Amino acid sequence: MIRVYLDVCCWNRPFDDQTQARIHLEAEAVLAIVADIEGGGCELLHSEVANLEISESPDSERRQRLQLMIPHRHRYVRCDAKVAARALELERLGFTGIDALHIACAEAGGATVLLTTDDRLLRVARRSPAGSLHVKVANPLAWVQDTHGERT
Repeated sequence: MIRVYLDVCCWNRPFDDQTQARIHLEAEAVLAIVADIEGGGCELLHSEVANLEISESPDSERRQRLQLMIPHRHRYVRCDAKVAARALELERLGFTGIDALHIACAEAGGATVLLTTDDRLLRVARRSPAGSLHVKVANPLAWVQDTHGERT
C-alpha cells in the first residue's frame, strides 16, 4: 500500500488564494489525494509535528478547517528521540527544523512519499546526496500526475 505524508503546506493549499493557477492545481491535487486516502487507495501518515504546526496557525477558522480536513483513518507518528535525532541529521543536510522533523516523521512511519508545496524543501531534497533521504519528496501535483500515469 502506498503511504503518503502531507506536510502542512499541503494541508493549507486548498485554503490559499485560488486565483493563481499553480495554487489552484496543487489544491485540486491535494483534494484528490485526500479522496484517495478516504477511499482506501492509499494510507495517510500524519504526525505529532503536523498537529503542532497546525495548532500554531494564527487564524482560528483556518486551523479548525485544517483539523476537519485530515481523514480520521491514518497512521500517527510521534516525535520521539529517534525522530528528533534523525531530524538533526537532516538539518546537517540543509533542511530547516520543521522540514527536517516532517521528513524524519515520514521516514519513521515508512512513507512512500512526503508531499509538499514548499519549493525550498523540494529544492533541498533534490540536491541531497543519493541515499541520504529514506523517503521520496515530491510536489502533490507532480506526484498525482506521475502516479495517475502509472495506473493507466
